[in-house]
Amino acid sequence: MERIDVLKTYKIYIGGAFPRTESGRFYPIYDTKKKIIANMCLSSRKDFRNAVVAARSASNNWSGRSAFNRSQILYRIAEMLEGRKAQFISELMALGSTKINAEKEVSQTIDLWIHYAGWCDKYSALFSSVNPVASSHFNFSIPEAMGVVSVIAPENSALYGLCAVIAPIIAGGNVCIVLASETKATSAISFAEVLQTSDLPASVVNIITGNETELIAHFSNHMDVNAIVYARSNKNHEKLIVENCALNVKRYIKRESKWQGEANDHSPYHILDLQEIKTTWHPIENIGVGGAKY
Repeated sequence: MERIDVLKTYKIYIGGAFPRTESGRFYPIYDTKKKIIANMCLSSRKDFRNAVVAARSASNNWSGRSAFNRSQILYRIAEMLEGRKAQFISELMALGSTKINAEKEVSQTIDLWIHYAGWCDKYSALFSSVNPVASSHFNFSIPEAMGVVSVIAPENSALYGLCAVIAPIIAGGNVCIVLASETKATSAISFAEVLQTSDLPASVVNIITGNETELIAHFSNHMDVNAIVYARSNKNHEKLIVENCALNVKRYIKRESKWQGEANDHSPYHILDLQEIKTTWHPIENIGVGGAKY
C-alpha cells in the first residue's frame, strides 16, 4: 500500500504554546497549482485578547533584561534559522517562490536577525542625549520600550517581511502580537517554532493567523495595546487604525507593504519608532572657593 504522508498541523502561537483557535474555524492555504497545502486557524477576537494578556505578562521581564542579553537571544534566533534553512526554503517554494528566491529570502532573514542583534546594546547610546539646562543639574534623555505592540505583518512576504517587522520591536524591549500573512501563513507558524525553541521568553512574540478585515478593529482599538505597526496597503484599514489609535493615544507606525531585502529594512530608526523618550534630572553638587559645597 502507498504510504500516506503525515501532514503538519498548523496552529497559532500564544504565550509560548500552540493552541488551536478559540473559534474552531480554519481556512485553506493553496500552492501555485491551487492544491491545498495546509489548513490554517481562522483566529478570532478572543484569540487576539488572549495574546494581549500573554504579551503584557511578559513585558516587564523582557524590557528589564540587559541589552546584551536581548542581543544574545536575537543572535540565537538567527542560529536556529540557519539550522532550518532547508525547511523554510521548501515552505517558501510551496507558496510559489522559486528556489533561488526562496534561498535568498531565507538568507536575508537570517542576516536581518544578526543585524538587529548587533543593535540591541547600541541604539540606546545612539539616541540618548545629555541636554543643556540653565540650572545646576544634569539632564538626560534615554529611549525606553513602549510595551505591547500589535502588528499587521506584510501580506506578500511569507518570512522576510514578518521578521522585518518583529525584529526591531523586540530588539527595543517591546513585546508583540502579530497577524501573519493570510495567504502565506505556513512559514510564520514554522518561525514560531523557532522562537519557542530559542531562548526567547514565552509571550514576547505571539503570532496568530486569520483575516485582516475581521481582526483589524481589534488590533487597533484594544485599550492595553500601546502601539500598532501596519505593513499592508489597505487605505480603509489605515483610516480605521488612525481613528482607533485616538482612543488611548496609541502610536501608529506605517511600514512598507513590499519587502525586497533592501538596506533600509535594517535600521535602528525602526527600533526608535517604538520607543518613548524618558528624561531624568540629577542635581550637580557645586563646589565653591576653597572647596566649600553649596
